[in-house]
Amino acid sequence: MAEPTHAIRLHVNGVAYDLDVPARRLLSDALRHDLELTGTHVGCEHGVCGACTVLLDGEPVRSCLTLAVSVDGEEVTTVEGLAAADGQLGPVQQAFKDCHGLQCGFCTPGFLTTITAGLRDNPDPTRDEAREMIAGNLCRCTGYQNIVASVLRAAELSASTGGSQIPKHAGVSQDLPTASGAEGDGGGTP
Repeated sequence: MAEPTHAIRLHVNGVAYDLDVPARRLLSDALRHDLELTGTHVGCEHGVCGACTVLLDGEPVRSCLTLAVSVDGEEVTTVEGLAAADGQLGPVQQAFKDCHGLQCGFCTPGFLTTITAGLRDNPDPTRDEAREMIAGNLCRCTGYQNIVASVLRAAELSASTGGSQIPKHAGVSQDLPTASGAEGDGGGTP
């Protein structure tokens, strides 16, 4: 017997997607499997590591703990949506590149979205504030020094361009482009 589904609309990176998902479908699975936006990584599946962090209406959330049906109609920004409108790297992405803030890259999407929101709230952090900003995300490779340096560099880049850390999507409206998502099987992350 097929699992019942619910029609939802997700606004992801400025594009509206209509999906039919089971009630138990996690936001991370809807992004990765239904929308094929695989930049959001799933590590621990318990909300501890932060690899799955996305922005929900501008605030960082763990997509592995969030049911897709609970965010019907809300704006989701994934790592794919952090680039500048012209396709260039956003300030946080550029800072990670400049400061070698990643090694294997698995945790990077969660750090990028977390820092994006953190710099919106505190655009000129001290080194200690930068450490606090990333405290909820785990990295097994870097030792965090270059990630902290990346936070501080991103603040400099953002200040020098006068740009916002949060992408300026078209907004949540009926004028958004719409894409139909594929129906999935409701399964977990591979």
